[in-house]
Amino acid sequence: MDEKVKQIESLLESAAEYGKATYDMGKLKLIDKASDVVSSFVPHTIVFFLVGIFMLFLNFGIAFWLGKLLGNLYFGFFALAAFYGIIGIVIHFFLHKWFKMLICNYIIKKVAN
Repeated sequence: MDEKVKQIESLLESAAEYGKATYDMGKLKLIDKASDVVSSFVPHTIVFFLVGIFMLFLNFGIAFWLGKLLGNLYFGFFALAAFYGIIGIVIHFFLHKWFKMLICNYIIKKVAN
């Protein structure tokens, strides 16, 4: 009888360990999904904000200056728009994955501690 009690206790301990491991795995899966969502949103927001601030302060001044150099005011605005478009594409295609990985690792480290 004593041996059956020990077996049942061992079985209950194993079930408790399994439950804890399953809970931890679920928590890690949730962290992975949440960090993936946040890390894909944050780089777009950062790039949009920085490009917007930069364009706000420099766009008119550079466009007028370029327009004066090119002979017509609207040529300066077209040239500046093309430049910002190229810069935005470069940032999106070359720095998006880096920002995503950086934010994802940061969130995982914060939650794991």
